Amino acid sequence: MKPSLFLIVAFTCFITGCSHSKPDAAPADEKKESSLVHISAEAQKHFGLQVEPVQMRELNEYLQVPGTVQPIDSHVNTIRPLARGRLHEVLVRVGDRVKRGQPLATYDNIEAGEVLAQLAGARADLERLRGQERNLGRQTERARALAEIGAVPKKDFEQASTEQLGAQQSIKSQESAINGMLARLQRFGIAEADLGKTPVTTITSPMTGVVTKQEASPGEVIESSTALFTVADLSSVWVQAEVYEKDLGRVRIGQSAFVTVDTYADQPFTGKVSYISDFLDPRTRTARVRCEVPNPDIRLKLDMFATVNLPTTFSRLTLAVPAGAIQEVGDKTVVFVRKTATEFEPRWITAGNTVRELVEVTNGLREGEPIVKAGAFHLKSILVGKDLGEE
Repeated sequence: MKPSLFLIVAFTCFITGCSHSKPDAAPADEKKESSLVHISAEAQKHFGLQVEPVQMRELNEYLQVPGTVQPIDSHVNTIRPLARGRLHEVLVRVGDRVKRGQPLATYDNIEAGEVLAQLAGARADLERLRGQERNLGRQTERARALAEIGAVPKKDFEQASTEQLGAQQSIKSQESAINGMLARLQRFGIAEADLGKTPVTTITSPMTGVVTKQEASPGEVIESSTALFTVADLSSVWVQAEVYEKDLGRVRIGQSAFVTVDTYADQPFTGKVSYISDFLDPRTRTARVRCEVPNPDIRLKLDMFATVNLPTTFSRLTLAVPAGAIQEVGDKTVVFVRKTATEFEPRWITAGNTVRELVEVTNGLREGEPIVKAGAFHLKSILVGKDLGEE
């Protein structure tokens, strides 16, 4: 072979060998390192990143439903006058807190005036009957003495005795009628010492509570059927919740209920389920559930909107993380595990039940691993931006 031909063949073989050579694969450690999210300590502080170890927690599931604060029916009293009259003075207004026995209003009691007139006539008749009885007593005694000496027949004495006895019975009957009138006046609030005065009756509160209605004004003529005030005892209230048909099987009478309102968002009220309706609202397909809640400080106001949390039968000891630690990246559920002071690993997990801002983790984490519980969204943003940049 000529020297020039040999050189051409050798050069061709060199080029062919170079074109079939492969670059070395990146080390596994370098690939793993590229998935970590790096963020400085200053940035962590700026974003409010918080880290806590994964813990085993007791998850108790709650059914959360809306409700409103209402008075308990048996703690509401509608106050009416005892008799017909003219309202003289109103002493309270809607919203006033009143004590048992506190005066609410006064009125000129027309019916009491009529009773007073009848009482005066009954007392006059009583005096007349007593005078008759005294006369009959003297006649009876004289007839008895004459009958003993035979001056008059014995039947005259017996007749006089019968007449005296009849007069005594009439006196007792009249005294009973007078006592009934006095008792009636006493119910009107008129004592015997005030019989000579204008019959003014005071209407008092039968219970301690809050005046929720006032339905009369001074000068109005009122009847015994007229509703003047409504007083509600709010030391205990109902929180009436609306529970969907599909959830009714998870609620039972006597179970605990935890109530929150926006006014006291961090101060739950504890009560018990006292009633579950036997029928559904056909429009909303919900049933009314009443929870009786102690309210000694009257912090729960009527018609307040409330959130009612009812414990269900679900209870499990499991690994759980705060809901704020969970992020969705594509079709995967991710939490960020701190590897070093400035490096965080995105960890794909399998999430289970969510109970009161805690998410059950069934796969992907071990107890004690430090995860980001607040600020995870910023790490997600860095991770997604990094992936987009690589693509």
